[in-house]
Amino acid sequence: MARPPQPEEFALKETAPKIAGSGVITGGDKLTCTYDLVEQMEYLYVRVVKARDLPAKDVTGSCDPYVEVKLGNYKGVTRHFEKKSNPEWNHVFAFSQDRLQASFIEVVIKDKDVVLDDFIGKISFGLVDVPRRVPPDSPLAPQWYRLEDKKGDKIKKGEIMLAVWKGTQADEAFPDAWHSDAAAVSTEGITRIRGKVYISPRLWYVRVNVIECQDLIPSDKNKVPEVCVKVILGNQAVKTKLLKSVNPMWNEDLVFVAAEPFEEPLVITVEDRSNKDEVLGKCVIALPIAHRRFDNKAVPSRWHNLEKHILAEGEKKEIKFASRIHLRICLDGGYHVLEESTHYSSDLRPTAKQLWKSSIGLLELGIISATGLSPMKSKEGRGTTDAYCVAKYGPKWVRTRTIIDSFSPKWNEQYTWEVFDPCTVITVGVFDNGHLQGGGNDSRIGKVRIRLSTIETERVYTHSYPLIVLQPSGVKKMGEVHLAVRFSCSSYFNMVNKYSQPLLPKMHYVHPLSVIQQDTLRHQATQIVSMRLSRAEPPLKKVVVEYMLDVGSHMWSVRRSKANFFRVLDVFSGVIAVGKWFNQICHWKNPITTILIHILCAILVLYPELILPTIFLYLFFISIWRYRRKPRHPPHMDIRLSYADAVGPDELDEEFDTFPTSRGSDKVRMRYDRLRSIGGRIQMVIGDLATQGERFQSLLSWRDPRASALFATFCLIAALVLYVTPFQVVALLGGFYLLRHPKFRNKLPSPPANFFRRLPSRTDCML
Repeated sequence: MARPPQPEEFALKETAPKIAGSGVITGGDKLTCTYDLVEQMEYLYVRVVKARDLPAKDVTGSCDPYVEVKLGNYKGVTRHFEKKSNPEWNHVFAFSQDRLQASFIEVVIKDKDVVLDDFIGKISFGLVDVPRRVPPDSPLAPQWYRLEDKKGDKIKKGEIMLAVWKGTQADEAFPDAWHSDAAAVSTEGITRIRGKVYISPRLWYVRVNVIECQDLIPSDKNKVPEVCVKVILGNQAVKTKLLKSVNPMWNEDLVFVAAEPFEEPLVITVEDRSNKDEVLGKCVIALPIAHRRFDNKAVPSRWHNLEKHILAEGEKKEIKFASRIHLRICLDGGYHVLEESTHYSSDLRPTAKQLWKSSIGLLELGIISATGLSPMKSKEGRGTTDAYCVAKYGPKWVRTRTIIDSFSPKWNEQYTWEVFDPCTVITVGVFDNGHLQGGGNDSRIGKVRIRLSTIETERVYTHSYPLIVLQPSGVKKMGEVHLAVRFSCSSYFNMVNKYSQPLLPKMHYVHPLSVIQQDTLRHQATQIVSMRLSRAEPPLKKVVVEYMLDVGSHMWSVRRSKANFFRVLDVFSGVIAVGKWFNQICHWKNPITTILIHILCAILVLYPELILPTIFLYLFFISIWRYRRKPRHPPHMDIRLSYADAVGPDELDEEFDTFPTSRGSDKVRMRYDRLRSIGGRIQMVIGDLATQGERFQSLLSWRDPRASALFATFCLIAALVLYVTPFQVVALLGGFYLLRHPKFRNKLPSPPANFFRRLPSRTDCML
């Protein structure tokens, strides 16, 4: 049952930005790129390096200098130094030339004061005389300039080192510069809006094989202890099963996630659950000394002494007798630690770098602009948005600078990633910076996913992607983001060869993790990544990281269940259509077509060697026929496919509810009853499928002795008839029987169908 296409408002639009879009340069086996996927933006750069011999302005004979860079209505200010006549700022200012309304630039040094800042000196430059620098030229060397007074005369003391030039956003000074787009932000808070590149920490699976303990000494020696081993790594804690023994043996594998550098040790505790979780012994093991393995080879085991109390570093204790624990600990580098949803993975390489293979190409992303963004917060009684973009592919995250107070921000920033697998996804999210007005949370505006295997190599895709979010009030378009994407291939053979290789590293198949383990470990991995990235400057907040990694997408949702149901229907729609078509053929709805099928059936039966070639040739021609209608655009968020446009308010409220629920008992009861109703229908379908399978099994099980005897007799007669009758005759008669005219058909079910439905199943044995 196909649903109509989504409204034009939520559709993808092709754009034609003013970009070069040409420059992939192949150098040997490597690909390089030029800054050609974004519109060129002209900037005036001012690098304030340092000053010397500044005259004193305070009574104490010192000064507290800072620099003020003025260009028309824009003004950038450095931080100030207390009592320092030779300050060093090394600060870069970038003024967008689209907004310049002045013919000269003024650099003023002032002395910070309580009431009114004192003027120290200045330097002025005419914009006509400023040189242009084109990357990859060498950086412009700064020069010393004598300071002038307010009248323009040179002062006796005081010099400032500056560099002034014109350039584009491709300049290496661009990412760390103060921007005129952020004129409302102080220099001290400029790091909150700068663009940055982040690298996720390298994650490892830590496997702890708890083998056995020896000579455990419980406090109650007349009672056999109920022992378990508790292993803690950071905020992860896992226990073994309980055993009653003073020498228990488990041989259990416990798996954790750890990130480099390994700051937290493994803490192993043996507890007696029968005596209020009494600690029978403890040991601490540092992860850096653990064995690192890259395959499924056995890891050497070690005995560790168990102490009642862990000694402080440097203390020594003579051990006369101690309980011991037998462990096998390793860092499993042969796995890929899944921190993303498996459906949207951007990296599938194993943890160990020794197992990495060469890249197959280069992914370039140009984040051009956004249009029609919704107001995300209020400022001075009006709506405003301070937007920035985050893109994630593999371990590399990028964040654009924040454009202050704009519903149509222009970033024009370009980033590159190495590609190791074409069947991966890049995710781009747009957020509102909530830290510029008192430390609020960053708000989600929307995100885009692009699967690399769905785009052609060497082609530049320039599209405007709708930013669609699902809110408690319903689906809403938050604006559009304009992107330019190019996937360049360095080795077409290596890329095609990837399609024949396993999706995940070898260890996932040789020594697989259970589904429950994968879910738990993925949750721990996302927590570690979000914690590490939130410690960067500027930080990538937890809400941003979790949104990009699709945390919570596994939670129950009526909407997602309906969407998946319709996806299944859509998958089988082709089979259903063929079945309906064949039924029409059998009932002679179109006699000419039915006669042609008779002829085809006779040809295939008489020449059976043509059956398989005919099938594959038919599939080939279908593929060639559909080539001209192949998708020309990348995939994007589809509200109809997601069933977001037909979801009820209560279903939305349930989807956005917390876990555990925060709703009242009446709502929870209603939702529970609805879930029981849906589950009941699913239960009936699964039961019907099981019934049909059990009826097939009962043919030879003699559960119904008469039915099994009839089936055995039929099999004997069929064997004799098929032995003496040529196969072509049987196949031809069978085909003609299926295609017989409706005059020879009975409206009642056929005898074989009646026989099958009468067979017993195991439903009679169920309570």
